Amino acid sequence: MPENPRRNAKGRQRSRSGPRRYSRSAPSQRTRRADPARLVAFEVLRAVARDDAYANLVLPSQLRRARLDKRDAGFATELTYGTLRAEGTYDAILSRCVDRELNRLDPPVLDALRLGTHQLLAMRVTTHAAVNETVALVRERIGAGPSGLVNAVLRRVSDKSWGDWLAELTADSSELESLALRHAHPVWVVRALRQSLKMHGRAGELQALLEADNAAPEVHLVGLPGLPDDAGAQAAEAARKAGAADSELLEGALVYRGGDIGRLDGVREGALRVQDIGSQWIARALAEPAVFPGERWLDLCAGPGGKAALLGALAAEYGAHLTANEPAAHRAELVRKALTPVDAAAWAVRTGDGRDIAQLGTSFDRIIVDAPCTGLGALRRRPEARWRRQPGDLAELTLLQEQLLDAAAGVLAPDGLLAYVTCSPHAAETVVQVQDLLRRRSDLTLLDAHEVMDEVAGPGAVRQPGNPPRQETEAQQTTNQPSGTGALPPTANPGQDDVVSRCVQLWPHIHGTDAMFFALLRRDAAAEAE
Repeated sequence: MPENPRRNAKGRQRSRSGPRRYSRSAPSQRTRRADPARLVAFEVLRAVARDDAYANLVLPSQLRRARLDKRDAGFATELTYGTLRAEGTYDAILSRCVDRELNRLDPPVLDALRLGTHQLLAMRVTTHAAVNETVALVRERIGAGPSGLVNAVLRRVSDKSWGDWLAELTADSSELESLALRHAHPVWVVRALRQSLKMHGRAGELQALLEADNAAPEVHLVGLPGLPDDAGAQAAEAARKAGAADSELLEGALVYRGGDIGRLDGVREGALRVQDIGSQWIARALAEPAVFPGERWLDLCAGPGGKAALLGALAAEYGAHLTANEPAAHRAELVRKALTPVDAAAWAVRTGDGRDIAQLGTSFDRIIVDAPCTGLGALRRRPEARWRRQPGDLAELTLLQEQLLDAAAGVLAPDGLLAYVTCSPHAAETVVQVQDLLRRRSDLTLLDAHEVMDEVAGPGAVRQPGNPPRQETEAQQTTNQPSGTGALPPTANPGQDDVVSRCVQLWPHIHGTDAMFFALLRRDAAAEAE
């Protein structure tokens, strides 16, 4: 017997632990070609891991290239997003089934194992199909060598149910660690979300928020207003006939559950756009207070162009002009493309660092700073972001947010409006940034953002003093909500409670939107900056 029990009599190393697990199929019966739907999911995972791509941008093109029917496209979509969402928990399971550190596996093999694990534990796929189809994918895309390891590991995964694996993984975990594993979020993200919910009076809603992060999001649409020949309104009406429904939360927004949005009239031309209702809501709220013809608007962080397109359309409708600023040249091109349907006289795109916007020598009446952030509010739509972001990213991002806010405040006209927006509820990126800005700029007054949100809210938005208009479900009607403080008198340097009550924080589990944060400030013409 060899000294190393993991080598056979010929001295060959085995790539598994425990007894060898054989396929139930004879070699001649095993599938050797990858299933097209699973292959699409695999290619998207590889792009995410290899190129730092976003799945929601890569998947649609892969689906079109594969020419999948509706059923297979749905399978590929669930397999892709489901695997990405639960990646951290699946890795914890796989680490107990593989005889080496996961980072020592070839990345394509690890992605294949994650796909197989999702099919075994979270989809209605038989063990036989999940294992054999994954092995076939590995044989075709990676090679025959790793197929034995993949077969053995996935059969080991299949020995326990999802519930049994969670019980084993969380046996000695803290409450926070257990929530992180059960809902597939990094611990630091769970901690940050808990802190934000508590700050906004929603301490008991952490599990509901984590569950909402893992639910497939609805597709939200908007027909751009004021386009030539009323193209946006016509595209919206065509979308309704194709199955889109008017949002109860926001006037002009649509909810679509009908499949490939690329088949809807107006999408290719840009008259009908995919945009989260939270983003639409904030853009309309900024444009809601009385607009005077000739106003100058600025979108300081415009890429890739979603809000810019809607703001540009509103500017054209109201007789204003929008400058859309984007530092990256390729993203600036996306902004131009997004604005193409809008009257060209109503907008211009600047390619440059937003921190240098003063170089234009122009002041602006309305400015939106939709700042780069951790993106913790859009984990439903970008599931890979939860594993890609790290706590150390905050220092660089919050510094950039501070610099962009200072730059925007520096070009804000007297009595002008400044909207600070993030797609993150993290306290350091939201309330703390607003507090710090008010300390630096005595000429800025924090307005009640709930009021302007309320003005553009739809019939299904429940209005409560001091709280954001929200869509309330039957399950949430029994939840104790904070009573609110009503309208607060303007203060030059409000405390945290005052800032929280005057800013809007949207939530996926309540509003069905991304967790957008919105603060609205006005420059006092009579005050001087410190």
